[in-house]
Amino acid sequence: MKKKKVVMDAGEIERSLTRIAYEILERNKGTDNLIIIGIRKGGILLAERLREKISTIEETEVMSGTLDITLYRDDVLTTGKRPEIEKTYIPFPLDHKKVILVDDVLFTGRTIRAAMDALMDFGRPELIQLAVLIDRGHRELPIRADFIGETLPSSLWENISVNLTDNRNTDEVVIEES
Repeated sequence: MKKKKVVMDAGEIERSLTRIAYEILERNKGTDNLIIIGIRKGGILLAERLREKISTIEETEVMSGTLDITLYRDDVLTTGKRPEIEKTYIPFPLDHKKVILVDDVLFTGRTIRAAMDALMDFGRPELIQLAVLIDRGHRELPIRADFIGETLPSSLWENISVNLTDNRNTDEVVIEES
């Protein structure tokens, strides 16, 4: 992949996450029964940053977790690769909770479908809402995000990469050509 264009810098990413945090609080009328779950790999840092922002705004701790969807993917047997299973960390029941599922890029919708299937193994949430930094279109399933940082229409031969680090000054979203 060669870098084509930086479409969001660190400041734009932070502003988008701040806006999403406020939208989550407004739609859910605060943090009661709110849980934030990041999808491995791209959603974990975003989920943690949203959790921090929401906790700071509301001056309360919000529970969070991580979800590995590897075994729930519909292509796990067709890729020819041995799946790398990583740790899921959801140390609490999801029954009657408002789950904010977080991922970096929403594309076909298949990752989100797999994530919702995986969540059901941890209980029956009151509702599941989806927060993504980038919505690039090209849905194959009827899935939409509730909270979107940026909508970036792209061609099928382009790749959108969300590059986040612990040093937030170097974060960026880039469109790359294959």
